[in-house]
Order: sequence, then C-alpha cells, then structure tokens
Amino acid sequence: MTAAAAPADWGDPFAPRLYRGEVMHMRLQPFAHQFRYRVFTLLLDVDRLAETDAALRLLAVDRPGLFSFRSRDHGPRDGSALRPWVEAKLAEAGRPKPARIMLLSMPRLLGYSFNPLSVFFCHDADGALESVVYEVKNTFGDQYPYVLAAEPGPDGAARQVQAKEFFVSPFIGMDQTYRFTIRPPGARLAVRIKQANAAGDYLIATQNGLAEPLTDRALARIALRTPLATFKVIAAIHWQALRLWLKGAKFLGHPGDDNIVVKRPDGREKTA
Repeated sequence: MTAAAAPADWGDPFAPRLYRGEVMHMRLQPFAHQFRYRVFTLLLDVDRLAETDAALRLLAVDRPGLFSFRSRDHGPRDGSALRPWVEAKLAEAGRPKPARIMLLSMPRLLGYSFNPLSVFFCHDADGALESVVYEVKNTFGDQYPYVLAAEPGPDGAARQVQAKEFFVSPFIGMDQTYRFTIRPPGARLAVRIKQANAAGDYLIATQNGLAEPLTDRALARIALRTPLATFKVIAAIHWQALRLWLKGAKFLGHPGDDNIVVKRPDGREKTA
C-alpha cells in the first residue's frame, strides 16, 4: 500500500488516516515573506476514538503516550465528547446534524502539540461533505470556530468566504477576509486559505499531504525521523515572527492588551 492509495481501497472511507506533507505561508503585503515546513496530521472519526485507542499501541486517546490525542485540546476544551460541541456549533449556524465527523489535527508527541488550525469535516448519511468547522488557535491561548457550508463543486473542492473575526497574528490586522478552498480528505489533503484586505491579497496559506493508513509502523517512522515535529510548529511560529519584525513589520499586539511597548530593530519604541 502506497501513501497515494485511495482511501476507498482500505475498505472503510472513514478509517483513521495519517497525512504527511507540507505547510506553506506566502505573505504579499507590505512586503514578500514566504516559508515552508514539513508537517504530519491525523484524520480521526470523533465517534470512534475508543476504537482507535484500542487498535494502536503508539497512539493514546485521552491518556499519556508517545503520541496522544487529547479531547481537551479541541472543542469545549474540557475533555468532554466532541460530537455534542460540533453539533451545537453547526446548529447555531443553521447547518444540519452530521452523520459522521472527521477531525484533522496534529496529535501530541511526547506530550506536546500546538494546532494553529484543526478542521472538523462533517458528512451526511451518504458520506458527502456538507459542513466544515475550522478551529483556529493563536499563541495567546485563544480559540475560535468558523462554521461554514462546504458542498464541493464540480471539481471536488468547496469554496467559502468568511470575514476575519478572530485575532491570530500580532502582525496582521483584523480588517481581512478569508477565502477557503478545501477538498474532502482522501488520498490527498488540500487546504488553501487566501487572506485579503482592501488593498488586495495579503497572505496565502496552504496545507497539502499524502494519506497512508494510521498504523504503529507509520507513527514509529515519524517518531524516529522527526521526534520534535510538534515542538517545531510553535518554534517556527516564533522564528517567523522574529523574521517579520526584523523586516519592519508593524507589531499590533493582542486586542485585549493596552499600551504595549515594542522596541523596533532600529532601537525606537512604539506603543501598539
């Protein structure tokens, strides 16, 4: 079985999966800035977490392990079941109750993980994707869900437009609009987010990957080749923030902070 084999070949299109691929960010305003990093994510059925836990030795669900999935990292963040939270958010947005909910997220490795973006894919009884919940986190500990309809078009991709409502980066203002392009996860993972303001395109972010069955062998390969993979995510965020600051990007601070004093590379101080 190769990483590019279609999930239908595995017998169960909703079987747990591992995606290995790449995240890319390309900033277009007020100057160009781009980076790429290799990442891995898991796609899990939120109703079958106990089965996944029992089937794997290297992935623990809601308990310590080399790799671990913690319910408290998502949704209500209290360790409770995720389906009721997803259903409540969908109902608030006028979206139908899903038959299947698949969560795309990076697990903890050696007890740590930070997910800037996790995605709940909500499918109807026929298996068709009908809604998506984008769960966005920032480094200040905040979290926010964007709940959107996600009926794929003729090319298989769902396209969505959403005004920015949640603070993510101290280097990007709130006067932004997101344009999502996402495909139901299959043999390949493809997520694209284009961010724009009144002046035009501001930032393009993508996550791509190839699927393989979620097995202990696949997890062991990741642990051996990239044992600090989850730590790299938060380290990369701060490293890229430093690079932006050194390039002269304006530091906006968290909306809840007042009178933040920031020293620029030239030594001047600025109140954000």
